[in-house]
Amino acid sequence: MKTAQEIAEDVSDEEGDVFIDSEDVFAEVPDDGDHLMDEDDEAEDGVGDLPPEDSDVKDNSLQHFTTHSGSVFAISCHPTEPLAVSGGEDDLGYIWDITDGEVIVKLTGHVDSVCSASFSSDGQMVATGGMDGKVRIWRRVGTVDFRNWEFLTELQGPDEVIWLRWHPRGTILLAGSNDSMVWLWQLPSGNTMQVFAGHSGPVQCGEFTPDGKRIVTASEDGTLMYWDPRSPTPLFKLSPQDARFDLENITSLAINASSTLAVVGGTSGSVRVVSLSKGEVVGALGGHAEGDSVEAVQFVDLAGTGSSVVVTGGTDGKACVWDLTTMRLRATLTHRDAVTSLLTHPAPKSHLIVSASADNTLRTWDARTGALVKEHTGHRGPILSASLGLQGSVVVSGGDDSACLVFTTEVDESE
Repeated sequence: MKTAQEIAEDVSDEEGDVFIDSEDVFAEVPDDGDHLMDEDDEAEDGVGDLPPEDSDVKDNSLQHFTTHSGSVFAISCHPTEPLAVSGGEDDLGYIWDITDGEVIVKLTGHVDSVCSASFSSDGQMVATGGMDGKVRIWRRVGTVDFRNWEFLTELQGPDEVIWLRWHPRGTILLAGSNDSMVWLWQLPSGNTMQVFAGHSGPVQCGEFTPDGKRIVTASEDGTLMYWDPRSPTPLFKLSPQDARFDLENITSLAINASSTLAVVGGTSGSVRVVSLSKGEVVGALGGHAEGDSVEAVQFVDLAGTGSSVVVTGGTDGKACVWDLTTMRLRATLTHRDAVTSLLTHPAPKSHLIVSASADNTLRTWDARTGALVKEHTGHRGPILSASLGLQGSVVVSGGDDSACLVFTTEVDESE
């Protein structure tokens, strides 16, 4: 696990500036919450039947996890181990084994829906965020058995957590809140490192830039802000007052691998390309039906093509593949209902995209051609979240049917 100083050394920029400096304390506020571990809960077997079966639904999943008693809002796979963490409407999270559905840890302590849950980049910690405003942290115990976890701390601050993001290189956690604030904490201490204010509505999405040096956030109020984590004042702000940037409510965001471009989508169905170095709009993308919200954005690495490619998914059931070099549409991928999530595979299969939908299916596509590679079925309700695991060999999904399903992404050449 990296210390704040090690992270600082990793992300120092060309001018000697750093993202985190252990001596550069922003507004460090010690957490005064209860740090005691939760009592051990008896492990429950998550393997079970799905809700009443629709005879028309073919279930081609490898594994079921049906311990949640309400909709599953969040799912995240461990970076290396066969584990997933899920969070749901039942105010609970679970760490579970994706190979057999066994519960590893029951994550308790929330008093409202768990809407975000994810592993840290090194896989040593798990964070859950809830509509109750709580952010709770668990950590792995020991270095041999990935099944041993303990409760670490509860972080204070947000009103209602909308999303959580771990820093790409260490144990720094970012959260967007319903009260228009964005929070930054250092773990394992739980100290508040920065509080970002400036939005005037719920902060619907946010990301660290892949180089770890900056933060981008966007709000229901239609504003986008670009932050240096050391400062409570944004480096730049785009708002609906700029006619080129009017997206109505912003709902989705992605940043390219070189940390130079952000692509944002809104409830108007519009998409904007923003230069992070210039702080201005450099492109506008159509493709989605007017008034149909853009719910997901993902960059795709098409190695060797020389093209910068992004995929946008909307409530119109379309996933549009765009070439940002030409600002032209390469392909349109379709579902029968809203696209709720987009995932891109790691190399060497980085040309593959997985789309999740409210039509109860996930689909794997080839971004180079727009061809449907595989359909993943078995859910009996809208799919609300999805995550790739085991180096992209499986996709794990959580649905409105209270179930989590595990699917292989490997293609059977005989199909």
